[in-house]
Amino acid sequence: MSAAVVAGFMGLSLLGLPIAFAMGVAALLALLATGVDLSMVPQRMMHAVNSFPLMSIPFFMLAGELMIKAGIVERLIALANTMVGRVRGGLAHVTMLSGAGLATVSGAAVSDASALSSILVPSLSKVYDKGFATAIVAAAANLGPIIPPSGAMIVYAFMAGSSVSVGGMFMAGVVPGIIITIGFIALCSWIATKRGWAVTGDPFRLKAVFAELRRSLIVLAMPVLVIGGIVGGAFTATEGSAIAVIYAALLGFFVTRTLKLSDLPGIVVRAAITSAMVGALIAFASVITYLMTVDLLPQKLTVLLKAITDSPLMYMALVAILLFVVGMFLESNAAYIMLVPLLHPIAIQYGIDPLHFGFLFVLNLVIGMLTPPVGVVLFVVCGITGVRMRELVANVWPFIALMYGVLVACMLFPPLVTALPRALGY
Repeated sequence: MSAAVVAGFMGLSLLGLPIAFAMGVAALLALLATGVDLSMVPQRMMHAVNSFPLMSIPFFMLAGELMIKAGIVERLIALANTMVGRVRGGLAHVTMLSGAGLATVSGAAVSDASALSSILVPSLSKVYDKGFATAIVAAAANLGPIIPPSGAMIVYAFMAGSSVSVGGMFMAGVVPGIIITIGFIALCSWIATKRGWAVTGDPFRLKAVFAELRRSLIVLAMPVLVIGGIVGGAFTATEGSAIAVIYAALLGFFVTRTLKLSDLPGIVVRAAITSAMVGALIAFASVITYLMTVDLLPQKLTVLLKAITDSPLMYMALVAILLFVVGMFLESNAAYIMLVPLLHPIAIQYGIDPLHFGFLFVLNLVIGMLTPPVGVVLFVVCGITGVRMRELVANVWPFIALMYGVLVACMLFPPLVTALPRALGY
């Protein structure tokens, strides 16, 4: 019965219905078919979203919108430009460093893709062909959910329960996030050299770097304060997200002075829409999760997988293949909410480190945001730049391949993911 619910939800999603609506219809049909008391639906939905940790999602969404409107992207680009210097593929390097910097304040790929596309694609298109320019921006934006703070990791930690903490998930993404950023920069250099593109940028000057660092110090202090406070135990992720909102607002109003009171309604509405979608997904998914539990689906799936393999590595490989397919067709938040309660407990039974499995799960679905036909970052970038999807996909696949390479490396060498969180006591 629960398998039919999942299949029905995916089928409705593929028909083009909104994800939350499709999940709600699938849950309702399953309840009607099984004769379960419908009065339990609102109770379970309310219980699912009545959570203090979940409040961090709208706050981080709001903080990201405020930081982008406050002109943070321009400052990060200026800092990255001085750090890169005059090299082949220099503007691409600036984009990657800007994406990594923006990831430390936003935590979401979609908002990063919107900001970077609007600001950088016109300049990138003067140096590279437009397909490659948009691919660079899409790859840089995809660093958002990997480098902390990450909305995806918050959702995963909530769905996984007490075995995973938000702070631990944040720290698990630091080293792989740095590796992916460096890998993207190296890949851009190789492609620029292979295609014979011109050297760009101003000569490297240490004085200019220090000047931009001083100018951007108040911006860079925000992720240090928020993430450091969460990891150090000074406050919870929800309290840290509220501090991020206040910090971003003060920065925009009194430091950069690009944020105006007239901007606030639009910022709040955009953050509210995204947060409401995630909340609706979690509420409807709680009903489906209940049906799965009643149907003993996790236990049945565990028995099936144990019959196939006893190897934890093989289990992670099977999950990676599953998520590769799911990521191409399903929006990532829906995938977290549907699959984490199912696959995370099985990983623990296999003896897999919960943080290790959690990060691999998130990274796999983050890559899915770049893979057609339902790569949400691809659609955002195409919508803003006017580039055809075919042209963007033809240029973005090397970045996808590199991210999958890092995924495999993290799977084979768990300390890449777990060493930093364990050193900090997670």
